[in-house]
Amino acid sequence: MVELYGQTLTRRQVAERSGMLSQFAGVRLMTLGDGVERGIRMLEFRTGSGLRFTALVDRALDIADCDYRGQAIGWHSPAGFRHPGLHDDEGEAGLAWARSFSGLLVTCGLDHILGPEEVSAESYHYPGKKTVRHTLHGRVSTIPARLTGYGEAWEGDRCVLFAEGVVQQSAVFGEDLHLLRRIEADVGGSEIRVRDRVVNHGFLRTPHMYFYHVNVSHPLVDEGSRYVAPVRDVVWAAHAGEAYRAQDVGYRRLPGPRLNFREQVWQHDLAADASGEVPVAVVNERIGLGFELVTRKRQLPCMYQWQNFQAGQYAMGIEPSTHHVLGDNAARQRGEMIWLEHGEERAYEATFRVLDGADAIAAAETRIAAIARQPDEDFPAPSGRFPALSGGSAS
Repeated sequence: MVELYGQTLTRRQVAERSGMLSQFAGVRLMTLGDGVERGIRMLEFRTGSGLRFTALVDRALDIADCDYRGQAIGWHSPAGFRHPGLHDDEGEAGLAWARSFSGLLVTCGLDHILGPEEVSAESYHYPGKKTVRHTLHGRVSTIPARLTGYGEAWEGDRCVLFAEGVVQQSAVFGEDLHLLRRIEADVGGSEIRVRDRVVNHGFLRTPHMYFYHVNVSHPLVDEGSRYVAPVRDVVWAAHAGEAYRAQDVGYRRLPGPRLNFREQVWQHDLAADASGEVPVAVVNERIGLGFELVTRKRQLPCMYQWQNFQAGQYAMGIEPSTHHVLGDNAARQRGEMIWLEHGEERAYEATFRVLDGADAIAAAETRIAAIARQPDEDFPAPSGRFPALSGGSAS
């Protein structure tokens, strides 16, 4: 059944009330036409509940806009949703990624995440390529998808909006990894489901690293908003040491925009519930709005928290990851790199859920606290304990 405007409706009843479902909800393909966004294909989803979001076909089917009943959730950076043809992968010593960094979901990978690094290319068996120089967070987010389907699908009296496509990150004498992505949202619902598979389409043993850079901003993020997660250990903080308290911004409570703010990144070890799910939320009680991200511990065992409260760039990131923040070479040295042989794959699931009102926020907090109660202090001492991860072959 479809929940719309305070009523529970059958498929027939929905059809009786409109000439087309698009009056209430749907998925529409369009092309952006101006500035740095010109030429990007975009899918706009409207669920009918007040949830609206867009997926950029030409930017790895990542999610750009996201708002609920007129309240923005997803981050728009000053870089805009830049056409991938304008992107310079190798620029600024590997940091040019930041010139195309914007949106609710920016996917990082497929063979590298985190900072620029040079790693061995031995697995590619090409005499002229001894090493690979990776840029910040990898290449996948600026690769256009091949759109394989989108629209609405009725399953009895339930209607699912969907889009799916394939993103190919491939090179001669290098990786040949395919990301197969499906995005779903129920008509009348207030959540987004992302289902990904990363497959080694090639015949060379290939490294794989992956994380979701999920970025939320104002008005959800504001002075007094809170980060709620089943934190059982604060593992690491980029600013630990003498600078740990210098900006007076801890991990739990978010400040308003600041001048000259230096980004802060944390890694937390989060507990999972009995089904293996890990929920993380950002809540703003003043406006009665929250946002919850749910992933699976066995798929994305690590969690980073990105704080960028600089005025004009104001955002916070929830970042579930396959690997520790230590980086690519460290993953190899620790035996934690994921290696995919031909036809092997890894699957990932993420659910993005709007928390509408005080009751929904309280229920989410109760669920999360039942898994693990996060530290009450704003500046827990980072433990430096990086739990061992399972690497090796995907099989």
